[in-house]
Amino acid sequence: MSILSATNLWKTFPGSPPVDILKGVSLELQEGETLAIMGSSGEGKSTLLHILGSLEPATKGKIDLAGSKQMGFIFQAYHLLDDFTTLENVCMPLLIARSSRQEATQVGKALLKEVGLEGKEKTLAKFLSGGEKQRVAIARALANNPSLLLADEPTGNLDRKHSEEVEDLLLKSAKIRKKGLIVVTHDEEFARKCDRTLLLKGGHLYTDAV
Repeated sequence: MSILSATNLWKTFPGSPPVDILKGVSLELQEGETLAIMGSSGEGKSTLLHILGSLEPATKGKIDLAGSKQMGFIFQAYHLLDDFTTLENVCMPLLIARSSRQEATQVGKALLKEVGLEGKEKTLAKFLSGGEKQRVAIARALANNPSLLLADEPTGNLDRKHSEEVEDLLLKSAKIRKKGLIVVTHDEEFARKCDRTLLLKGGHLYTDAV
């Protein structure tokens, strides 16, 4: 079942002359499918991901999200609240969505255990390693049970060992929960682990990137 369909997406930035970053991009993602988007710096990979996640508008084009419109985001810079505990960071989306504190705590603890951080529920985020921070970010992204996960260079700040751990955790979490995953990455090894890889170049998407 398709959970995301993007048709003829254009993104034009004003200037003299205007710059077309995306030129009629179309893609589809199935339930439980993992998709890597690769490309050189400045090609618009993050812009495309932000448009797919409704963080910024396309200049023109159409996006259809089937079923739940809930999405989970994972960023290179983690975007955790440093002076909050790991558990508080994971619970935040649930509390914003009006879940009870008891329910949020129960879900948060289970997710931290799933990502290998059991026993660190009370540790402040600022005292975590990069790999641990990204594990918390993954748990937070899963908190509201989204149908779609969007990850922007999630291993960009990590060494090879921790990159592999985060990659495998992210892919496993998506597969087990049958979540769609779109990941923007420069890492060819990461891309090869995904079901499909697309290359963004010159404003167009191409298949068989790796």
